[in-house]
Amino acid sequence: MAAPAIGDDRGPQPPELPVSAETPSPRPPAPPCGPLFQRRWSPRAVAGAPVSRAQLLTLIEAARWSPSGGNGQPWRFVYALGDDPAFPAFLAVVDPVNQLWCHRAGALVVLLARTRRPDGKPADGHAFDSGAAWLAFALQGTLSGLVVHGMAGFDHARDATLVGAPDDLAVQLMIAVGQPGAPVLLEPRFREREFPNGREPLASLAFAGRLPPG
Repeated sequence: MAAPAIGDDRGPQPPELPVSAETPSPRPPAPPCGPLFQRRWSPRAVAGAPVSRAQLLTLIEAARWSPSGGNGQPWRFVYALGDDPAFPAFLAVVDPVNQLWCHRAGALVVLLARTRRPDGKPADGHAFDSGAAWLAFALQGTLSGLVVHGMAGFDHARDATLVGAPDDLAVQLMIAVGQPGAPVLLEPRFREREFPNGREPLASLAFAGRLPPG
């Protein structure tokens, strides 16, 4: 099945094969870039199979090497594997609609960012830097053949209390990590969306010298 053109108003169509590190991407780049960037997407279909601590720490190790302002490394990861006693508490702070699928995850991970530098001054780039760490985490997940899905739909305040975050650590994201599963495991509302989204065309994102008027 042919992939839609970049910026095609019809939107992306479901790929015939699951998208993984081994299968062709239905999202060809223009101009070409490394294939890993199109292969990464955010499925919801997870199999309910375990994710080992070693597998998860490989993703966090990739994030550890992310760039940050002044090498401040503000990111922190707190996790619960599916068989950890803490997993139900992590799941409980996720919005009910996300619980419908991520209860099968092999791990739930909280990404936090330190909002102050060691000298006490504000770390203005903490969210930007933790975003870089998130991308490295997600890309390594693709290389590892895992599902990695970031969620904004969770109770940030309860999450901060759950993981014991001090005032200078701000919760940024909840991440579900799992072994790939069949879309049939999903409720219909999710199943019909279980394919990679397209992106805006490059011409709407990159400009030489100055932004266009309006």
